[in-house]
Amino acid sequence: MNLRRQALLVSSLLAVAVAGWAQFGAGGARLATSESFDGAFNWCRTYYRRNPSGDGGGWSTDYPRADQNFSFRLAELTKTLISRDSRGDINHLVVTLTQPELSRCPWIMMAEVGSLYLDQTEAAALRNYLLKGGFLWVDDFWGSRAWNVWEEQIAKALPPGQYPIVDLPLSHELFHMLYDVREIPQIPSINFWFGSGGGTSERGADSAEPHVRAIFDERHRMIVLITHNTDFGDSFEREGDNHEYFLRFAAVGYAFGVNALLYAMTH
Repeated sequence: MNLRRQALLVSSLLAVAVAGWAQFGAGGARLATSESFDGAFNWCRTYYRRNPSGDGGGWSTDYPRADQNFSFRLAELTKTLISRDSRGDINHLVVTLTQPELSRCPWIMMAEVGSLYLDQTEAAALRNYLLKGGFLWVDDFWGSRAWNVWEEQIAKALPPGQYPIVDLPLSHELFHMLYDVREIPQIPSINFWFGSGGGTSERGADSAEPHVRAIFDERHRMIVLITHNTDFGDSFEREGDNHEYFLRFAAVGYAFGVNALLYAMTH
């Protein structure tokens, strides 16, 4: 390939990359910068590339309303100070694994990790972030195919021989931080719930049982929270879309979500 063709290829790739960021930035995404942090709580959502072998949506599932609504409810239900911009809008953020602003986020969320892809640089950055004190919650992925993709990708950052994935018993402190969560709720997307006539398992028998799992570091500090076969994000995003859905799923969703955040920020 001659230099002219190389230059054209590089220009094309850069244009695609810029267009990709512009696509979600144009919709109001708050891309994290060094000026984004004011000492109050920021919900940080992690951008990732789609896995061609994956199952599910992408990084932006439930974005931005889940991020906004959870932050608003967190301020209502606890004494947590929420970051806001000069207009008073909730300052939720989108961050990549390789940008320095990741270290300013004590908590990050990834949605639909059945479609996650990590290259070695991203995996190393995620591992470094988690072992230095960060916390990751992954949510809203369904069935065995999505689980297998997630296991394969997180193993690049946290090898399972050293960092095994374990089930959290309902007796674990996380379930009882502020609210007493006595069962693992299976929360479907509102569209699936309506379309199926009230069903909750989005992959049928393959996702019939919801799970709450975790990965701990060598000091037994939880560094990854995993909610599989359930969609807490939709209980946040869609809380105002339908009264029946709100009554059925929002309360249990927020109870678990607030508990998870309080546990992550105090342990």
